[in-house]
Amino acid sequence: MKLWQKGVISHQKIDSFTVGKDREYDLFLAKYDVLASIAHAQMLGQVGLLTSEEVNQLVSELEVIKQHILEGSFVIEKEFEDVHSKIEFHLTQQLGDVGKKIHTARSRNDQVLVAMHLYLKEEINLIKDAAKKLFDTLLALANQHKNVLLPGYTHLQVAMPSSFGLWFSAYAESLIDDVVLMNAAQYMTDQNPLGSAAGYGSSFPIDRNNTTKALGFSTLKYNVVAAQMGRGKLEKVVATGMAGIASTLSRFSMDICLYMSQNFDFIGFPEELTTGSSIMPHKKNPDVFELIRGKCNALQGLPNQLTLMANNLPSGYHREMQLFKGPIIEGIEELKACLEMMTFSIKQVIVKEGITLDEKYDYLFSVDTLNELVNQGVPFRDAYKQVGETIEKGAFKPQRKLNHTHQGSIGNLCLDEIQEKMNRIL
Repeated sequence: MKLWQKGVISHQKIDSFTVGKDREYDLFLAKYDVLASIAHAQMLGQVGLLTSEEVNQLVSELEVIKQHILEGSFVIEKEFEDVHSKIEFHLTQQLGDVGKKIHTARSRNDQVLVAMHLYLKEEINLIKDAAKKLFDTLLALANQHKNVLLPGYTHLQVAMPSSFGLWFSAYAESLIDDVVLMNAAQYMTDQNPLGSAAGYGSSFPIDRNNTTKALGFSTLKYNVVAAQMGRGKLEKVVATGMAGIASTLSRFSMDICLYMSQNFDFIGFPEELTTGSSIMPHKKNPDVFELIRGKCNALQGLPNQLTLMANNLPSGYHREMQLFKGPIIEGIEELKACLEMMTFSIKQVIVKEGITLDEKYDYLFSVDTLNELVNQGVPFRDAYKQVGETIEKGAFKPQRKLNHTHQGSIGNLCLDEIQEKMNRIL
């Protein structure tokens, strides 16, 4: 069944090519299409386009469909082009002419738009919740290991003292910036496009404020053409927020893989979290973190992929807009899985102590040794040269007693302030 069909049957090849994986992706949107259809039917009743009895019949059947969706028994068979045609077929089959009235004053264009807005709005909340769980885990680890020193590197050369507290809380605070981007994306999802129909509105006297309130949107996407032009742009903005989180996860994963290697040996994990080699019996590979790194690197390309698909499209609807569904839905599922696995795994990290006692890390303390001379009255540039000369002569003796007190340093992590910042952003 196709909602646009007027009697001529499409060629099977055309049907297969144009539908693509829409049935598969529409299962993610089905619940939201039903919720929007309920709000739409109730609004049609409010403005007199449906009787109260017709509204009750439609809403009752839509609730039945919603229950099937929630139970996982809802399917979109091959004879249906998409979720919209399947739902309308069910309504017509159960209610006859009343079922045919559900499409009054709307188009598949604004149906998929409102379903996508509702879907993304909810999924962003789930992603933010998952990011918060990782954030809380990292802050707890930072507090637990705040006094354990860790070598800091610049250019991958030994640089200055860091700590596990500083490392874990750095990634925690980075997640706050990522949530800020997700909040911006969420604002865009919180605009109701229903009522824009095919992109040019309707001659029916519909009440768009009614459906906006019923569906829990904060505002309307007022201009009907702007509502249609939001398709693709909305997905790209959400993908940009997701790419921020993916970037943080990818970079953290790279640190973990590096720090697990025998050359560094800063951290470890229980054996059941690692994988082995088919020929090297000693191997304990960080496959989970390598996969998170790879998946998240791919996710960082998602905004560009969506940009290229939407590039140079004129206003109005165009069929390639259908192609925005797959990448954003698959990307969301991938990101949620990566967040879940990172939180699950990092909770079990084994932190090694006494790392900086090794003489190869003596130069970590060159700046602290230099600063101590400055505290004794030696001008900074003279102290710099003095310490540099002792290093060149092989006579450097590190000052391992540290006194870092400013906000955000290894001696003053400001974990409570970072926690409060995340609370405000959320």
